[in-house]
Amino acid sequence: MPAARLKIFVSSVQKEFSQVRQDLKAFLLGDAVLRRFISEVFLFEEIPACDRRADEVYLDEVERCDVYLGIFGYEYGFEDANGISPTEHEYNHAGRHKKTRIVYVWGSDDKHRNPKMQKLVSRIGAELIRRRVEDTSALISEVYSSLIEHLDRIGALRTPPFDTSVCDRSSLKDLSRKRVEWFLETARRERNFPLKLNTSTPALLAHLNLLDDGKPTNAAMLLFGSNPQRFHRTAETKCVHCHGTEYRRPFASMQVYGGDLFEQADQARDFVLSKINRAIGVRSTSNTAPATYELPPDAIGEAIVNAIAHRDYHNNASVEVRLFADRLEIWNPGALPGNLTIASLRNDHPSVPYNPLLAESLYLARYIERVGSGTQAMFDLCREGGLPEPQFEQREGSFVATLWRDWLTPQVLAGLDLNERQLKLLPLIRLERRNITNGDYQTLTGATRPTAKRDLDELVKKGLIILKGSGRGAYYEFTKHWLINGSNGSIESANGNGS
Repeated sequence: MPAARLKIFVSSVQKEFSQVRQDLKAFLLGDAVLRRFISEVFLFEEIPACDRRADEVYLDEVERCDVYLGIFGYEYGFEDANGISPTEHEYNHAGRHKKTRIVYVWGSDDKHRNPKMQKLVSRIGAELIRRRVEDTSALISEVYSSLIEHLDRIGALRTPPFDTSVCDRSSLKDLSRKRVEWFLETARRERNFPLKLNTSTPALLAHLNLLDDGKPTNAAMLLFGSNPQRFHRTAETKCVHCHGTEYRRPFASMQVYGGDLFEQADQARDFVLSKINRAIGVRSTSNTAPATYELPPDAIGEAIVNAIAHRDYHNNASVEVRLFADRLEIWNPGALPGNLTIASLRNDHPSVPYNPLLAESLYLARYIERVGSGTQAMFDLCREGGLPEPQFEQREGSFVATLWRDWLTPQVLAGLDLNERQLKLLPLIRLERRNITNGDYQTLTGATRPTAKRDLDELVKKGLIILKGSGRGAYYEFTKHWLINGSNGSIESANGNGS
């Protein structure tokens, strides 16, 4: 049968949920599965000015939609002459026209909810099954589950998404009660998760939408399985420490981590931290001396968890963490969602999780922070640490995140034997990684043109920069690949000639 093409009508008090509405639309149109079935997401605020009454427009759009999606918060909104808000009119109209209605109640503090909104919420509870959500991450997870269930019910799904599919040949006995108890304790502490510590495993999975007809889904197995690799062999994280700047054997060390996704994230992060440089501070305020790592631990963790949460689990490749002399690369088998670009990762952007049910549980355990903010946090952490900004790229069928190491250590600098003028150039190489001309160097250092050329030529020979072009168009580019050789920290370019 042809794929369903649904129009989704999003109803809520616009002012209260302005950003949530935009993030939800971006998710619905960007998710790899849902975008195949959704033709339009209607938000009233996006309609251009026209010669029609507002109530006529939104009620007509309710009639045209396939799914009414309501988000009911604490505010009731503008009231007409009869004391009824557009949000309530939309809900009533969807019911009269027998539209599929999916409703979410935002927050649990009903005492502070507008009395008319509380009355509407109570009435809805008597008419259909509604779900409560506390934040955008939970909303996206719930909407994803509800729409997948709706698509499956109407026969639109031949093969359901990976994380909602039943884990073949598995049962509740294959889940770890110890991990479930850890999750309940952690989620309650970190996110005020409402379920009690003695909540049964089936009850927790049902709350997180991780059961299908009483059977654990793939997401349930990856999060709480005693041995997830028994069912998903390549759902593991491979960590490699390379001697230089190229991915070649023999490796300095290599570990392949299995277990559940929480374990993999912790072990991969610890692997990197054990290999990079760290400085031990002074015990001034506690019995434990503080440690400062050359790469921000939180940025390392964010990059690893992003790869684990958002990878394509249908892909037979594993997540790979590659530590080089000059950088850390995290390889995620998959790609960015269709509505996101590499450039958009620098700024505030909507969350479009590849596996929403996995992402929700990782968020509840605080392995993931606020939706859409992870990559921005990586930029901020590297900048605060005096490091180059992280880089993101699509390479060889994988999404690759790169964190640059502060490889110009005092030991390396001592071996380079640079003069004071050349040392002024290093921040540009380390942090900005931008091209520079002879004229730029003169301005930066106050050197004459011949002195600048001599200094720059020496830096080329030492492998720090590369001369590009000739004549007036000549410029110098930082060298991306280094081999740090010997105890004196001398540096040669990866090509072996420094030019």
